[in-house]
Amino acid sequence: MRHRVKKKKFDRTKEQRKALYRSLTRSLILEERIETTLERAKAVRSFAEKLITLGKKGDLASRRRALELLPDKEAVKKVFEELAVRFDGRNGGYTRIIKLPERRRGDSAQMAILEWVE
Repeated sequence: MRHRVKKKKFDRTKEQRKALYRSLTRSLILEERIETTLERAKAVRSFAEKLITLGKKGDLASRRRALELLPDKEAVKKVFEELAVRFDGRNGGYTRIIKLPERRRGDSAQMAILEWVE
């Protein structure tokens, strides 16, 4: 039974799902804006916002935890030095999902843009 189970599985194993979240989050951090399916954007949103919260703490333990979640030094450095400063006065809600009117041609999936709130 799936009572109170919130996360989507995307028909992947745990390791594959983790890799998907990491790669989409890395792209979001470095590119500032990504275009993906609506369901993936909703799933990655919480993962990315947790990293920003760690970046706002700014201590060594938070940096190590962020590197554990996202093992990319360049992206984690940007989170701690740029994004955490940008969202310093904001308590959550760091990302925005914009639904696109057109659907993906192959499978008619609802597309969306995931970006940082300025």
